[in-house]
Amino acid sequence: MEKIFEYVQLWEFTKNVFISIGSSDEHAALAATGLLRADLRGIDSHGIARLTGYVRLWEAKRANTRPDIKLIHETPSTGVVDGDAGLGLVVSPFAMDLAISKAKNVGSGWIAVRNSNHFGIAAQHAMKALEQDMIGIVMTNGSALVAPTFSIERLLGTNPICVAIPAGDEPPFVADMATTTAANGKLEILQRKNQEAPRGWIQDKEGKISTNPHELKAGGALLPLGGDREHGSHKGYALGAIVDIFSGVLSGANYGPWVPPFPAFIPVPENMPGKGIGHFFGAMRIDAFRESSAFKKDMDQWLKRFRRASPAKGFDRVLVPGDPERIMEEERLKNGIPLMHAVEEDLGYLADRFRIPAPGL
Repeated sequence: MEKIFEYVQLWEFTKNVFISIGSSDEHAALAATGLLRADLRGIDSHGIARLTGYVRLWEAKRANTRPDIKLIHETPSTGVVDGDAGLGLVVSPFAMDLAISKAKNVGSGWIAVRNSNHFGIAAQHAMKALEQDMIGIVMTNGSALVAPTFSIERLLGTNPICVAIPAGDEPPFVADMATTTAANGKLEILQRKNQEAPRGWIQDKEGKISTNPHELKAGGALLPLGGDREHGSHKGYALGAIVDIFSGVLSGANYGPWVPPFPAFIPVPENMPGKGIGHFFGAMRIDAFRESSAFKKDMDQWLKRFRRASPAKGFDRVLVPGDPERIMEEERLKNGIPLMHAVEEDLGYLADRFRIPAPGL
């Protein structure tokens, strides 16, 4: 059973929760906006359902709500940011703004981030570049839930990549995807609904394909994009590895099996080689390559052609990456955001915990 909430209600509540755990008004607003963007775009696994998780990280002293975010190394086009264990929802806008600033000066900007935490959905940060007629590229590593092809060990995170490309009259191209067949949050939704997982999402502790959404708790692993070798899982494995190296090894963050987990009740790995979670942000100015209006004209033609592609039997139309999320965002801004009862109960707990009004009341 789901209940509908207005975006503004949830945003105000989320902001108040972040203020309650010590965030400044500015940082709380940034965090609330970043978190709720996931719900608006239909990525419910990464939205307000994770709010309690951020609070628990703060309670465990693993998330700093008053971070001193610093640029610790730079060249004209690159830089490394130390997030001071801050919320990734706050550290990431700082880093993406730096990448955009460098791109304005020299054509492109690239920022690696260490010592951060979970940053919500990658699209929230990559799409900042669209406002400046730039291409945005964002990736982040995560705690080890994924077994490389042919392995039973969990060594990689779901390690998403997002690329946002502006257009003229057409809505932009926004590809935001995990490098696994499915993100862990989708398993959590299946668990709440008491449903099985599709084949190719997960394997058991012996490496056999499973449909049990609780498999991770029994020592199983998520699978790289493709699911198995015959369907290209080695390519998903390679993509996840690239994200891990760019986000973790390049920045001085943790990587591979040493990335700290999001759930606060899970102990952090021993002998971690870096600091916190790592991200990677890029911004590229269109006119560093060609005249912006000409690019947008061609991009519009590209998008129109793909959106007008002849659909296969049983399908209404062909979509471009970012279309489903954009359509969902428009719908939910107008008609509200549905929350499962379990998530609503979590919000009620937070309302009682911090003595703030629950959303919708």
